Amino acid sequence: MENVLKTLLNVKIIGPIITVIIIFIFYKILKRLIERLFNFKTKKIKHKKQVTLMNFFINVLRVICLIIAILIILEIYGVKTSAIIASLGAVTVVVGLAFQDILKDFIAGFSFIFEDSYNIGDWVTINNFKGEVISIGMKTTRIRAYEGEILIINNGSITQVINHTAANSLAIVDVNVSYDSDIDKVEKVLNDLCEKLKGTIKNLKGDITLLGIENLGDSAITFRLTAEVEAGTQYAVQRQIRKAVKLDLDKNKIEIPYNQLVVHNERV
Repeated sequence: MENVLKTLLNVKIIGPIITVIIIFIFYKILKRLIERLFNFKTKKIKHKKQVTLMNFFINVLRVICLIIAILIILEIYGVKTSAIIASLGAVTVVVGLAFQDILKDFIAGFSFIFEDSYNIGDWVTINNFKGEVISIGMKTTRIRAYEGEILIINNGSITQVINHTAANSLAIVDVNVSYDSDIDKVEKVLNDLCEKLKGTIKNLKGDITLLGIENLGDSAITFRLTAEVEAGTQYAVQRQIRKAVKLDLDKNKIEIPYNQLVVHNERV
């Protein structure tokens, strides 16, 4: 029993365990403080940017706590960490050369956040991949496409970003009607519909506008409706407008043309 107690009380055994527990508690406390700091609502910083900065600083904190824990444990086992820290000047050059890609990713990620290039929750196109930013780490950015695919890309490899959330989007709905339709009647029906839909569709940032005739096709006249909407919601708004258009055209007996196959049966 005595030997077991001595073994358990051995600094080299219990020291690392206590170190890990203390560092873990320290990390949790600081993490909670960071979360409370960035969850404080302010008009000066957008909510998405708050979330992005919060996650970034938590990632940095995690790495710092890990390094501190490793240094303390090495000290417990007799490794002179002071000599390691003192020689960091020379080591930094070697590490910088060996891990220049990692440093490049870290600096790129840091600059993306503070230049407000994109934040968590934004819809972006990077390397021809379009999706929602779900995380920005010290090394990589993760983007989830509408269908569910996830792109994981090194921050340093991102050279061009198209941010679809930075400004309002435009919902565009093209309406095809038959050449036999009364143009003035069609315009009146669509204008009345634009007025009727005011305040009934979520995410609208302006009026729904009838621009007029957009195209004279082979079998249809195309009218175009547009609406400024909240970024990333244009597809949902377009679906709602199309449904309302179909119902109103049917109600007013305005024909929507469709492709037809004509078969000639010649008797011999």
